[in-house]
Amino acid sequence: MPAALADLGRLVRIPSVAFAGFDRAEVERSAAAVKSLLDDLAFFDRVEVRTATIPETGVEGMPAVLASRAARNGRPTILLYAHHDVQPVGDEDLWDTAPFEPTVQGGRLYGRGAADDKAGVMAHVGALRALVAALGDDIDLGVNVFIEGEEEAGSASFAAFLHENADALRADVIVVADSGNWDAATPALTVSLRGNARFTLGVRTLAHASHSGMFGGAVPDAMLATVKLLGTLWDDDGAVAVAGLAERDAATPEYTEETLRDEAGLPEGVRPIGRGTILSRIWNKPSITVTGIDFPTVRNASNTLTPELSAVLSVRVAPGQSGRDAYDAIAAHLRAHAPFGAELTFSDVEVGDPFLADTSGTAAAHARAALAEGYGTTPVDIGIGGSIPFIADLVGQFPAAQILVTGVEDPHARAHSPGESLHLDTFRHALVSEALLLERLDREGLGTAD
Repeated sequence: MPAALADLGRLVRIPSVAFAGFDRAEVERSAAAVKSLLDDLAFFDRVEVRTATIPETGVEGMPAVLASRAARNGRPTILLYAHHDVQPVGDEDLWDTAPFEPTVQGGRLYGRGAADDKAGVMAHVGALRALVAALGDDIDLGVNVFIEGEEEAGSASFAAFLHENADALRADVIVVADSGNWDAATPALTVSLRGNARFTLGVRTLAHASHSGMFGGAVPDAMLATVKLLGTLWDDDGAVAVAGLAERDAATPEYTEETLRDEAGLPEGVRPIGRGTILSRIWNKPSITVTGIDFPTVRNASNTLTPELSAVLSVRVAPGQSGRDAYDAIAAHLRAHAPFGAELTFSDVEVGDPFLADTSGTAAAHARAALAEGYGTTPVDIGIGGSIPFIADLVGQFPAAQILVTGVEDPHARAHSPGESLHLDTFRHALVSEALLLERLDREGLGTAD
């Protein structure tokens, strides 16, 4: 643990944001640091930093790290996935600690990427260190490692990377360490994820800006049209009101409103939205969030009718519906409800499909046994309201592989938000559990798990 945490701290200090407008050199530096960690294991047949070209644009994708070690004596091969890129910081004034200065407080490590997903990287590295320390060269399990460099930015080159490196990535079991747990003490396998559809909506009502006193009351400005248009996306309970967006009918475990308030930071007096059980709203139903808007700021406000604006909409898609179908449904809804004849445009469209896991294989049984031993608590199967669209690409490229979605986050990790942090005990249990999983697969293969 001391070595794993020290190396995690060094990774957190690298601001590896893969979004456009940020320094690509930092993502390259992060990839080099991850490669060095894997090289130092002296375990792999090869460790390389690779990129792939995004087919739609011809632009080179962000650097990923690929390592491989061939299986021996009939043992299976496991692929360990995580990503080394991180979300932008946002407003630094909302952070209590410096985002790229790892800080330990109250049993948690604070910093951007401390949980999502550089802790996933270090869970893999730490588990492999433990395996090598315990077994030396007496390891027959094949191990491939894929540490992506652009997951937070949409994995634009992911499918191309899979295609170009299929032989080096091929595996019988795939562990995606980019999810969460039921709570800080209870481990989980993620068995369902929502898909996503993200796009920029443009709304235009005027050829040019005009004086709000001279023409207000007769001329619709872009904000008025946008407010009315966006208001049609939800009903009075805050549930999505878009025809064609599907819901999944599946049971969910008990989860109280008090737990929701604690984990989400929902104050007393503010009501939850939607209908049905709380977890059905998060796991099995669609949601729509406006995540950004271009409009004059409060500081720059003037008595002006604004002619146009842009807003980013993030749609979470229920398991069972494709991201493309969901986008088509919401785009049709917006066009049908555009007020005052407002002109709409749609750009920067990104879609990803949901994921429903098949946990009937022995890999899931091995994983549950390892989690129970590593955490000292029986694991649970959970859904996640978030999206990992590239898993659909993994399923498409490697349809016979058993996919396990695990994670190091707990509900208070605040991934993507100011104050992101990692619960240190959860990290320790996750690292040990993965080492135990690797040892079980090396010892028993994919035979019947007890």
